[in-house]
Amino acid sequence: MPAPSSFDYAIIRVVPRVEREEFINAGVVLFCATQRFLGVRVEPDEARLKALWPDVDVDMIRGHLESFRRVCEGGKGSGPIGQLSQKERWHWVVAPRSTIIQTGPVHSGLCTEPQAALEHLLDTVVRMKRATPSPGGR
Repeated sequence: MPAPSSFDYAIIRVVPRVEREEFINAGVVLFCATQRFLGVRVEPDEARLKALWPDVDVDMIRGHLESFRRVCEGGKGSGPIGQLSQKERWHWVVAPRSTIIQTGPVHSGLCTEPQAALEHLLDTVVRMKRATPSPGGR
């Protein structure tokens, strides 16, 4: 079994009305330098966004979230920021900003497989687990 590698991650938040400081977790970005991994997963919950902010422009939010993915992947089509090193792109993605898309504080962890850690974090902090009704409706 490979030795665990340290990684850093941040939660990507949608903050449609910055002045209200209300947000919904919409994704996770994870950086593992030792395994040369910079990954992002986004799954904005459209129903939750519309429940809290009925006039929200979901297509605009999806476009902004897509730009995070392009920057993390780098290469053609990712703009000037996407041409930076992986570490520089990580720092750009998690830099504090007061826009509709923000990242939370950076946290650390250990993993042997960064992609699996990213998926686990997405399950834990972004995806809503629906309670399964018990027999008899209780």
